[in-house]
Amino acid sequence: MIDTDTNIAQDLLQQLITIVDQDLLPQVRLSSIRPYDPIEVRNVPSPWKLLGTGNYAAVFAHPNYPDQAVKIYAPGRPGFEDEVEVYRRIGQHPGFSQCFYAKDNVLILKRLHGVTLFDCLNQGLRIPTRVIFDIDQALAYSRQRGLRPHDVHGKNVMMKDGRGLVVDISDFLNEGTGSAWTDFKRFYYWIYRPLLSPLELAIPLNLLNMGRAAYRGLRGLLNRSA
Repeated sequence: MIDTDTNIAQDLLQQLITIVDQDLLPQVRLSSIRPYDPIEVRNVPSPWKLLGTGNYAAVFAHPNYPDQAVKIYAPGRPGFEDEVEVYRRIGQHPGFSQCFYAKDNVLILKRLHGVTLFDCLNQGLRIPTRVIFDIDQALAYSRQRGLRPHDVHGKNVMMKDGRGLVVDISDFLNEGTGSAWTDFKRFYYWIYRPLLSPLELAIPLNLLNMGRAAYRGLRGLLNRSA
């Protein structure tokens, strides 16, 4: 039975690779105008859906393959080889995605379903302590694998069925202290858990964005003065 399941999974993966090569890649257009802004995506072929963009890559999904996501790096943007290495070290862990295929700036990953902690705050969804614990455990595991959790914040960690997930690990080879996650946990334990969580208060998006901007400014000042 295990062999049969493995064969089915491999057949589905090969089908997805073929569709990516023959349908998505020839038609999608990615461009990076400014290195510190999200890349621009044009002409996404039907029925593909754009899930999101970052400074280096875009992520797509096909409705016939709901458990996979396709990440494509924009031409000339760095990071593909590093991300492949990060996934190689991570292997399989319940707190992270998994890489099934990597070639020519294309990654096929296990798609993580859930709500980011940033969106939980915006929607007034209660974030259990278990979610924070799960993310801490996942980050500790990554350190054991020789990685450096970097740029972990409310928009790239997720809650699914009361459990925590880490969505973006592409920067885990970069130097960094992980201070963003430490600061988020301070907010969680000092403000959110005692004050906001009991009220299930939805924080307006503009207020959340103002808070993020103020945090980045303060963090920049502290780094320059250090």
